[in-house]
Amino acid sequence: MGRQQLLHLPAFRLSWRQRLLRVALVLLLAPLVLILLFRFVPVPFTPLMVIRSVQGEGWRHDWVPLERIAPALAHSVIASEDNRFCEQALGFDFQALQGQIEGWWDGERPRGASTITMQTAKNLLLWPGRDPVRKAVEAWLTPQVAILWPKERVMEVYLNIVEFGPGIYGAEAAAQAFFDKPASALTRREAARLVAVLPNPLNWSAARPSDHVQRRGGIIERRVGQLGPLLDCVRPDA
Repeated sequence: MGRQQLLHLPAFRLSWRQRLLRVALVLLLAPLVLILLFRFVPVPFTPLMVIRSVQGEGWRHDWVPLERIAPALAHSVIASEDNRFCEQALGFDFQALQGQIEGWWDGERPRGASTITMQTAKNLLLWPGRDPVRKAVEAWLTPQVAILWPKERVMEVYLNIVEFGPGIYGAEAAAQAFFDKPASALTRREAARLVAVLPNPLNWSAARPSDHVQRRGGIIERRVGQLGPLLDCVRPDA
């Protein structure tokens, strides 16, 4: 029986194996449909936004196109999170992954090799956490996003849905909340400070930065000036 026939059979005529296969097909195809949709349509919400809202953390999220976000913010994200973002074909940093595997083999604690594309796929469609199932699904979704979206769209979605603080999602909401200005007006220092809190946005603040956040922001700002053409895929006119 073909896939199309299986999908159109009434549920009561399916065996348990056929029902299981139908569920598997839906689970495989549904994310692809959403990835294709959000290639063009603004993302209204993510699973993390819903979870945090239920937990009582509020919800501030204002979608803006990439051209209304200061280029310094995208550049700071690349400098901090994923220096080779513009060079990756499938959304993975294979050099970093190889280093992680070698470190694990030598008994070192893994530090993570998550790329911007991986984080975008995770933030867009998955639940928070580090469990193996979620990581496996993230690895399945990442190349789909990388192949179907141009780099500028990956960055646009990432900057519009990433968590910058409790109940604060995306560049526009963060710029307004922490600096009382639109995302388009962020300075390089403010952009670097926003990115500096991303590893721990629930406990670190861009508005009231600790010494650690200020130091981290300074490092990110200096790295931006060192990356040169590695920033060219996302508005090099900063």
